[in-house]
Amino acid sequence: MRSRLNDLLARLRPTHYGRRPPLVLLNGLAEQAESWYRNRKFWSRYFEVLAPNILVYEGGSLHERIKSKEPVTVEYLVGQLHTYLTQFVQNPPYHIVSSSLGGKVAVEFAVKYPELVDRLILLCPSGMGDTEQLPIMEGLGGRGANAMVKSVFYNPRKNVDAEVVGYYKGRFDSKRWKLGFVKTVRGTLEHTVRDKLKDVKCPTLLVTGQEDKVCCPRTAGEAARELPNGVFLALPKCGHAPQIEKAWKVNRLVVHFLSTPNPTAAPTWPQLFLSKPPRPRAT
Repeated sequence: MRSRLNDLLARLRPTHYGRRPPLVLLNGLAEQAESWYRNRKFWSRYFEVLAPNILVYEGGSLHERIKSKEPVTVEYLVGQLHTYLTQFVQNPPYHIVSSSLGGKVAVEFAVKYPELVDRLILLCPSGMGDTEQLPIMEGLGGRGANAMVKSVFYNPRKNVDAEVVGYYKGRFDSKRWKLGFVKTVRGTLEHTVRDKLKDVKCPTLLVTGQEDKVCCPRTAGEAARELPNGVFLALPKCGHAPQIEKAWKVNRLVVHFLSTPNPTAAPTWPQLFLSKPPRPRAT
């Protein structure tokens, strides 16, 4: 009983001093900070949370590439991530949590640089071999941000803050943002990573929403079986953004998977609450 009490206290009051294990967040077709607004504060209690802006639709780096008529590809994004981690973080190996398009980048990175990846979590990843739907394109065509939000989320009235809709309304009014977005879609949409899953050696958790309208949940489940060291979880009443719609569960599931010696895709409530947070690394 004392041990469990100590574990609970460690979770509620994790050690603050020391360099914590790095956790890298890779978003999909949305910009970094906005995508993880329900997760970063919680994960920051246990990890050094990093959200590299490898994809900013209005950013100068992306538009310089567009101006030079170079495609915005998954390979390009993998290179950007490698440069960021090896030049400006230098604290491998890394945990990676990715969403949608970020899943393609994460899988390719884990296969190309296995020594740099500790554990991998894929949230509704694209590129699993299915035909992807892009409801966000409806907003670009004039139907507005509301159409995009309705398609991405299972229950947008309950799970989406008004600021999210307002954010995308502002982006749709920006020609520069729309150009960066469209070029990224064209350069990455056809890229699949299904054949690379067998080469992902690190422990991997693949999570899908049972009501995902963007990437087929059944295809995701089939793809997860090809991971040598992978587990799979389908969340009910959830669309394409479980980190937002099911934030309470996903926040704790991520900590469990990244900090438990033998994690599972379906931990019990005691496991979610009592698994010990990772220890800070020696500096």
